[in-house]
Amino acid sequence: MKRQSALVVFSGGQDSTTCLFWALKHYETVELVTFAYGQRHSLEIEVAKEIAQEQGLKHHVLDMSLLGQITENALTSDIEIEAEEGEVPNTFVDGRNHLFLSFAAVLAKQRGITDIITGVCETDFSGYPDCRDVFVKSLNVTLNLAMAYDFAFDYVREKTLTCYNGIIGTGCGDCPACHLRQKGLEKYLAEKGDA
Repeated sequence: MKRQSALVVFSGGQDSTTCLFWALKHYETVELVTFAYGQRHSLEIEVAKEIAQEQGLKHHVLDMSLLGQITENALTSDIEIEAEEGEVPNTFVDGRNHLFLSFAAVLAKQRGITDIITGVCETDFSGYPDCRDVFVKSLNVTLNLAMAYDFAFDYVREKTLTCYNGIIGTGCGDCPACHLRQKGLEKYLAEKGDA
């Protein structure tokens, strides 16, 4: 049985497009939100629009260009991309996922949508702190409290496959992907005080 509706945070890239097609299989209604944040490869916005149109989906494009005004990085500035060993790459945009998910939540609430789907992934986060599982879970709690609305960011985690041994949801608990996922959950619960 399909759930009612979902909002997919959508860049038109591989991860968010995978999330889109997953959502189409599991939800009656799917809407997309793309953020124009002054990214130097703004072609991604056009790609996102094209995919949304081809799929016949409602697509919201929100202007977040102020992000490029307050943070300097290789995605919003004309800076050469660099990644030093042990350092966060200069492609990291401070606050990007925090702001994107917060604005997606406001839009979702206005549209009567509780399920927000995002393609951020801790296992390939390149050192980006706002791709950690603990960040997404804590933001889910924060937005639920701040807006008195029951958002469900973690629905995807419960229904998706991260485990290298093919066990949906919590996984096998033995493979590297499951260890990373469990470590994030334990850290989150300890910080929240539910451990």
